[in-house]
Amino acid sequence: MGDGNRRKAALGHLGEERAAAHYRAHGYAVLERNWRAAAGEVDLICARGTTLVICEVKARTRTTHGHPLEAVTRAKQLRLRRLAGAYLRSQDRHWPEVRFDVASVLGRTLHITEGAF
Repeated sequence: MGDGNRRKAALGHLGEERAAAHYRAHGYAVLERNWRAAAGEVDLICARGTTLVICEVKARTRTTHGHPLEAVTRAKQLRLRRLAGAYLRSQDRHWPEVRFDVASVLGRTLHITEGAF
């Protein structure tokens, strides 16, 4: 892995750590990190009460290539919905509410967009 890829992976990991800490601080349990299925990966799966949260984390150091939230395209949203279905089918528990959040990390700023799509 080249230096650029290592830096990108480290930035992504840091973003996931910050998002997970945010959810924990707000009473959520972090059920899964980097949950994988045939269709791809979900960065964070959290829960509080009867709400399951599927969270995509996007971290960037600057907006040269756009805001992190913009990186969650329609195709990515559809893939996350399919992955959420796969996760729900793999569980014994019923979740009355499933919410899709995007955690945007831009430099030192974390912003959680609840119900992003």
